[in-house]
Amino acid sequence: MTTLAASLPATTPAPAGAADPDRARLAALLAAVRGMVRCDAAALLRLDEDSGVLRPVAVDGLSEEALGRAFPVAAHPRLAQLLASDEAGLRFAADCGLPDPYDGLVEGQPDILPVHDCMGAPLRVGGRLWGLLTLDALQAGAFDPVGPAQRQALVTLVQDGIEAAGTIRQLAEQAHREQARLQALQRSTLAQRSLGGHSPAMQALLHEIDLVAGSDLTVLILGETGVGKELVAQRLHAQSGRRERPLVQVNCAALPDTLADSELFGHRRGAFTGALQDRAGRFELADGGILFLDEVGELSLPVQAKLLRVLQSGEVQRPGSDRLLRVDVRVLAATNRDLAAEVAAGRFRADLYHRLSVYPLRVPALRERGRDVLALAGGFLEENQHRLGTRNLRLTPAAKAWLQQQPWPGNVRELEHVISRAALRVVGEQGRAARWVRIEPRHLGEAAPAATAGPAPLPGLSMPGPAGQSLREATEAFQRQWLQALLARHGGVAAAAAREAGVDRSNFHRLLRRLGLA
Repeated sequence: MTTLAASLPATTPAPAGAADPDRARLAALLAAVRGMVRCDAAALLRLDEDSGVLRPVAVDGLSEEALGRAFPVAAHPRLAQLLASDEAGLRFAADCGLPDPYDGLVEGQPDILPVHDCMGAPLRVGGRLWGLLTLDALQAGAFDPVGPAQRQALVTLVQDGIEAAGTIRQLAEQAHREQARLQALQRSTLAQRSLGGHSPAMQALLHEIDLVAGSDLTVLILGETGVGKELVAQRLHAQSGRRERPLVQVNCAALPDTLADSELFGHRRGAFTGALQDRAGRFELADGGILFLDEVGELSLPVQAKLLRVLQSGEVQRPGSDRLLRVDVRVLAATNRDLAAEVAAGRFRADLYHRLSVYPLRVPALRERGRDVLALAGGFLEENQHRLGTRNLRLTPAAKAWLQQQPWPGNVRELEHVISRAALRVVGEQGRAARWVRIEPRHLGEAAPAATAGPAPLPGLSMPGPAGQSLREATEAFQRQWLQALLARHGGVAAAAAREAGVDRSNFHRLLRRLGLA
């Protein structure tokens, strides 16, 4: 890997339907560098100084999977040395024992191959460090002809290109003030993680989000389970004029009729048995901000009627009180149901449906997003390899093809579970100490891989998937076993288990109920 670090201006996403000008400029810069030095791959990685993480913003010769990865500097000693080197940079010896973050990521290879030659230098523009330019060669000695003078020329080329890109961006920002909000959104790691993608379907969605976010229109977010509707709501909030005010979420699927009034509208002390003190409802908590009604299609008809009154009047009346409270709340709602069909069947109020669907947004299913599945898988693999303490989790070409052939009825959430399951399986089979850990289609599929000699599986988990199970059944069986082990570690305390799992408590309880573990 030849690596050069750079101090580049921040990049922001382009409107849907148009090429990203920053990406195009950076791609042209990489092409110029590869024209000066023969190599198999090049990449630009941006450094987030706050988190110490490098993220690829442009690659040439690396797998699309690399675009979905994030490289914590503390976990990648080669990248750390390159960032700390002088302006002439470093070239690593072919027999260097440090793990190479690009092993197995060079595009177009019939198998997972290691990188044998790596050099690099930090680039600084305006006195600030931005990230890394990386050049990789599969053949040892490929960079022997590259002397200090040519290396310095590469540094100068990239720095000049970065400065030019910065000047262009400053002029663009003067004409488009909205760029500042998009940059703030880019620093929202959760939204960027799952809403990223370059497929036409995702670019169209991002364009629609950018269009409606700055208004106060009510938005109805539609889509199948697991597509990322909650992340769409977070992005809308981050780009809205209410971004400094709260985003309050209500899980309507976990809202029984007996508690709906109290949760949504609050109550006065003594309004009912157990009401020992005044309580503000979600509408009051969201005053000035945004209220996100997740799974709104699950509300019962009586609760729908009460919700409609508040949306029409903008006034909340706490149970037990005669006082009307005026609230300024923008409402976002999400559902995986076909609400028009629910209205026709009499299960959802037509007037509430029209009140919520002022601006509908449909989140595309994963099967409609083409090669986005590889970038998403790359991000999940990076998370799992650090969580499991292994070096490099890598998809074989056959595994990548398998991922692209699946229908993904559970969408991005199902992909995340499949990758997590495969990571557990392959680490149990191949161990943590290997230079890279190869994920084959058998690790991703329904049945667990056959037992092989080597390290024992991770304690407390066996690999589900007997013959005859569908992929969804096998995934749910694994989830059930994993959750049982998690709950056992916390003595059955769901709140503590939810914190370790990184899952919202209400969604965690809902998952337990769905899997019969409540």
